Amino acid sequence: MVQSNSSDFSHSQNPHPPGTWQSARRSLQRILAPVERFLAIEAASGILLMLSALVALFWANSPWRHAYFDLWHFPIGITFGAFTFEREAHFWINDGLMTIFFFVVGLEIRREIHVGELSRATRAALPIAAALGGMLAPALIFFALNRGRPSVAGWAIPMATDIAFAIGALALLGRRVSSALRILLLALAIIDDVGAILVIAVFYSAAISASGFAVMGLGLLAIFGLQLLGVRSPFAYVLPALLIWAGAYSGGIHPTLCGVIVGFMTPVRSWYRPERFLDQIEERIRSIRSRGIPDD
Repeated sequence: MVQSNSSDFSHSQNPHPPGTWQSARRSLQRILAPVERFLAIEAASGILLMLSALVALFWANSPWRHAYFDLWHFPIGITFGAFTFEREAHFWINDGLMTIFFFVVGLEIRREIHVGELSRATRAALPIAAALGGMLAPALIFFALNRGRPSVAGWAIPMATDIAFAIGALALLGRRVSSALRILLLALAIIDDVGAILVIAVFYSAAISASGFAVMGLGLLAIFGLQLLGVRSPFAYVLPALLIWAGAYSGGIHPTLCGVIVGFMTPVRSWYRPERFLDQIEERIRSIRSRGIPDD
């Protein structure tokens, strides 16, 4: 029989890690608690998105609009030895943060294709058809209204859907939107955006670089190799993902496309099945009980 002393009991009752300044930790928890409660609300992301859009609209049309545009064009760079990569804040948001956004969306769509609402061809056909219609109809309308004018060259402009606002609007509705409808609209939006990116790459890119696609290929091979070796740490895939992003950027296509690619390549099957996990936990518990827990 394993015995525990009073110090073990007091440690189990103390929720703070050893060496923690408890008063400071409690103060920090009181500050963070309202933020955590807000973020736990399903519509929190949509609320933040809409508030940010309203602030941006007010700021861009206010007497301080010059500061707004100066912020967008503020240079931000990375320097590593003799290498320097500097771009405006606008670039880092559109081609950097949006890549992460598309990666997260790609993860969700990948899971739905594997075990969710899009796992059957009959269900996946609807968002694909809707996305194609959502691209072709606006492009044809634009072409018909601008035929014979120089502006007809911009026929691809109305094709893309703002996926961030589409998801933000869904988040505002919370649980009132069924999961099937949410996945349908999510798949429709991302297929629409990927299609628009491909159209831009094919019809509007004047400088497609083969070397960029070669770099993308190296990144893809690295991800496949890590998966074959059974590497599960997310940090191991950061460098190959950066290679894919750099290859897309230098290759002349929109870098956010690599977020979708990496998201779709991410494994969706768990490392441990629930049965195997429970078996190993029970085996470890039996091993600990058989050896006993030494008193410190």
